[in-house]
Parts: sequence; structure tokens; C-alpha cells
Amino acid sequence: MPLPTSPYQNIGDLYRDHRGWLVGWLRQRLGNSADAADLTQDTFIRLLGAKPRTLDSPRAYLATVANRLLISLYRRRSLEQAWLETLAHLPEQNTPSLESQALILEALHEVDQVLSCLPARTRQAFLMAQLEGYSQEEIASCLGIHVRSVQRHLARAYEECIILATTPA
Repeated sequence: MPLPTSPYQNIGDLYRDHRGWLVGWLRQRLGNSADAADLTQDTFIRLLGAKPRTLDSPRAYLATVANRLLISLYRRRSLEQAWLETLAHLPEQNTPSLESQALILEALHEVDQVLSCLPARTRQAFLMAQLEGYSQEEIASCLGIHVRSVQRHLARAYEECIILATTPA
């Protein structure tokens, strides 16, 4: 999918001219050459699936895409670390099989992805209801909003969860 910009008529030219710079930029942030190379590849793969656009500032655009992927990487790793810590605290007889662990981690990533797409207040209300067991009235009081607003936030969160559950993998 060619980019309608000069001098970058296609992704290949953009890759050739900026891959080295992007690897270095990511290596500075990650402190790891292998992860920097992986995220660089992911950045260019993301561009292959994007709508063609004029790139007045290709490095700024690449840095923005790569930074978003970097944030996603940190979120994934944080979630995986929390899961590993949870597993470490389980008695050995209650530890799920490796297959179950992988399925649970995959589900956690999907839930995290849905939650990250929700507006902050919707996400907060949903987590208060689901994890803390707060009633709608308690959530409204904590957030300083009306119960009807809490109901709208929860309905939106549930709707996103239903979409996730019914979307084929």
C-alpha cells in the first residue's frame, strides 16, 4: 500500500531510510536491542495496514506509532507480571495447568484491551461494581455523579464486554 508522499512513495523507502533511526530511538527507551528491533518491525507492519497518508514528518509519525506500541508492550508486561505474582502465591495443588494459564492470560489481555478503550469514568464505575462489589448508589457517591449516570456508564461497559464475548477470535 503506497504512501502518497514524496520522497516516500512506498513503505519500503520509508523502512530503508528510517528503520535504523527507529531501532535506535526504541533502544534508548527500552534498553534492549531485541525488543527495539521487534517493535520497529511491528511499527512498519502497522503502517502496512494503515490508510495511506502524506507524511510531512516521517520520524514524528513513526515515533508516535512506535510509542503507542511501546505503551501497549508495557501494559502487557505489567499484566503478565501481576499474573505471575498471583500464580506464585497459589498453593501448588491449586496452580492451573500451563494450558489453562495461557488461556487465562489471553483472556486477561482481552479484558485489559476492552477496559483500556473505555472512558476513564466508565472504566472506574465498572471496576468498582465488578471488583469491589459497590452498589450503583455507592459508586455514584464515590464519583460524585447521579445514579442514572452510573447506570449509563455500566451499560456502556457491559455493552463493550458483550461485543468482546461475541466477536470471533
